[in-house]
Amino acid sequence: MKKRILTLVAVGVLALASLTGCGAKKDAANDQKVIKIAASATPHAELLEQAKPILAEQGIDLQITVFDDYVQPMNVVEDGEFDANYFAHVPYVDQFNEEQGTHIANAGGIHYEPFGIYPGTKKALSEISDGDVIAVPNDTTNEARALLLLQDNGLITLKDGAGLTATVNDIVDNPNNIEIKELEAAQVARVIPEVAFVVLNGNYALEAGLSVGQDSIAFEASDSEAAKTYVNIVAVKEGNENNEAIKALVDVLKSDAIKTYIKDTYDGAVVPFN
Repeated sequence: MKKRILTLVAVGVLALASLTGCGAKKDAANDQKVIKIAASATPHAELLEQAKPILAEQGIDLQITVFDDYVQPMNVVEDGEFDANYFAHVPYVDQFNEEQGTHIANAGGIHYEPFGIYPGTKKALSEISDGDVIAVPNDTTNEARALLLLQDNGLITLKDGAGLTATVNDIVDNPNNIEIKELEAAQVARVIPEVAFVVLNGNYALEAGLSVGQDSIAFEASDSEAAKTYVNIVAVKEGNENNEAIKALVDVLKSDAIKTYIKDTYDGAVVPFN
């Protein structure tokens, strides 16, 4: 009998844990499930704001906190302070896990943001001259993506096989002696008046008031390998990918309502991922 009582207690503890895990915490005041999510301002938090009322109808309170860097949103999920983040693509998450020993997993791909080359002091790539400076993001995956876009547009040549790990050390041909200025991703747009061109992440282009469709000189094709590789995801701590509240969030973000909002709002700078 004593053994049976202990078994029943254990089952009760497991049932309680299932209600209080990631994305399924209950707010006693209104009996809603709560998802705390970390996000970049544009477009991620904007898309989450569109999802918020839809989720509320399902009894889920989506609590959004905006971060302006690429590190803290990962750490707060790893530490359990937040249930999820929505700001990064798969290669960045994989790289961060490898370098930092974290355990962040993909709960669902939502959209991608075409990388673009934008004018600074020069308005067309044909104006490039000896010693011009081009600013790019300095984190590993995004720098590689920027360099590949520069290569695709004939400005540099990378060594064979450099691919998604390319750095400036992999440039084997630079006929115009371009100086690649490596900056933290959020800072690249701020040097537009100082350099010939900048290569921007889609979200930072939006924050700078730039449209990939109207302002970029060149950008990644929608059917490119980069578009498929760099899909932005809802990320969670490993083991929480199939939490019901998280799955509901992913479903809403992939819904026709959100896809329509994306297409009507971002002029090609954000593209739904199917």
